[in-house]
Amino acid sequence: MATERVPRSLSKLSLSTFRRPSPAPAPAQTQGVAPITVTQDGSYIEVLSLKLSEAVSKALAPSTGPAPPNEVLNGRRPVPAGRGRALGALIASEIKASRENPHLHRAMMRTLHRPLSVLLTNLSGMLVPLLSSSAFLTPPAPTPQAPQPNATQLHAVGIATFAGELLETFDDLGLGAETDMRGDGLKSIREGLASIVKRVIEPLMNGIKNELMPAIQALEHPPVAGGKVLAGIKPVNHPSVASLQAVIPIYARALVRYTTSTAAENTLASLLILLVWRGLVALSHRPAPPPSPPASPALSATGLKSTRELKRSRSASVTIASVTPPATPPPSRFTLKLPPSRPPSPPGVSGAQRNTLAADARALFDLLNLLPRPSADNPRTKLAREAVDEAYEALRALAALLEALQVHPLVVRGRHGSTHSLLAMSASPADLAADLDVLTADLPALVALPVLLRAFVPTHAPADGAERSVAGMVGLPEADYRKGCLGGFGRAEECTAAVGARVLDVLRAENSGGADAIVRWLEHRVAEAEADAGH
Repeated sequence: MATERVPRSLSKLSLSTFRRPSPAPAPAQTQGVAPITVTQDGSYIEVLSLKLSEAVSKALAPSTGPAPPNEVLNGRRPVPAGRGRALGALIASEIKASRENPHLHRAMMRTLHRPLSVLLTNLSGMLVPLLSSSAFLTPPAPTPQAPQPNATQLHAVGIATFAGELLETFDDLGLGAETDMRGDGLKSIREGLASIVKRVIEPLMNGIKNELMPAIQALEHPPVAGGKVLAGIKPVNHPSVASLQAVIPIYARALVRYTTSTAAENTLASLLILLVWRGLVALSHRPAPPPSPPASPALSATGLKSTRELKRSRSASVTIASVTPPATPPPSRFTLKLPPSRPPSPPGVSGAQRNTLAADARALFDLLNLLPRPSADNPRTKLAREAVDEAYEALRALAALLEALQVHPLVVRGRHGSTHSLLAMSASPADLAADLDVLTADLPALVALPVLLRAFVPTHAPADGAERSVAGMVGLPEADYRKGCLGGFGRAEECTAAVGARVLDVLRAENSGGADAIVRWLEHRVAEAEADAGH
């Protein structure tokens, strides 16, 4: 008879019966390699990719809340400022956290490609219809009637600001740099962001430049005299100065709004340097006014009469002489023929016109000084700021030189109490040349040269009566000289030695006594230019 099998206990069918015991050190080993396991299976990279994609979507999401009517376009507000920096801060934090793990760092760099490519595509898609719209450059620059940018311009500026802010993160981390040997593959993203800033900011700044340049270049032509300007009366500024006074404050506010990123500030630096240079060339090449007829030395300031009064007195005296014998005139009819209280101005230069030129230079400096400059605290714009400051110092130096030429007791080089006069040239040529070195230390030599030639060297005009110019002394047409030698600060410095040497030859051949100080000054500047070129 078969033996009956004893049924097994149900407790033996539990899952714990099939679990194999694991060695004791296993949990500790698994815990020690946990970060590498997460990196290898890609979970961290997947989470990071989703995080970046979400951040990109939020960065370009429409803004909520009420908006001014002039900012709304198709129901949307411009991209608010600061979103590009927020996205850049997120990217920077993730990159800095992964630098200790080379494998994770390379994987994250590859992960950045997709969300940033999508971002660049979306930005370009938003920008193209704005740039193609006729409203983007209507008007090309703000006007007193429409001082604020329109909605199309504001939306384009918002996109450019976003791209510029993100570019600052690229600069801080060295992403997409040409000298990067890691090959992060972000160079195309960097170039695309820079292109967005350029396509928006440059047309808007060119609109402002095209409005300012004609007014600045018109400063080269003397203002049309509306009448005599008596001594002690403040000279009237050039009509271009009045035009600039009306628009410069408006342009300053617009430029502040355009240049909220480093890339835009570098473009701003180029604009400011160009405006200052054109002003220097225009003011320094303003021709001397025609010679005014000399005033009668027999008339004092209190004895001046109008033409009508003189005619009336003359006719009355003729009538009396025909009836009665001439009587002795009263003493009050005569005034002493005193010499003038100060030396006369050089021939061909009117004091009022010279005062106007100095006032115009000072007014132009004050107006351009209202425009914003690149940041001095940002290391990436430090060089641009230094270049702009040097340009402004040159304009300030020109205004100071023109003012010094009209002041008689000139005190320079700390010599208080000096009584020599630049205009009268009572100082020795060596002292005068040293004073000119001080006055023109921050001024390009080719800008100061025409001013000093008109002030000190007798004009040898050609047969047609035109004023002698530096271009004529060099032997070049005026247009060719300005194009080749006065194209900018750098070009003027390069041509200083050659142009100065040729002008020195002409001055020495003329052997004019009044040119001794200018010859000494120009010799010093040419020597400096040659020394700089040698280095």
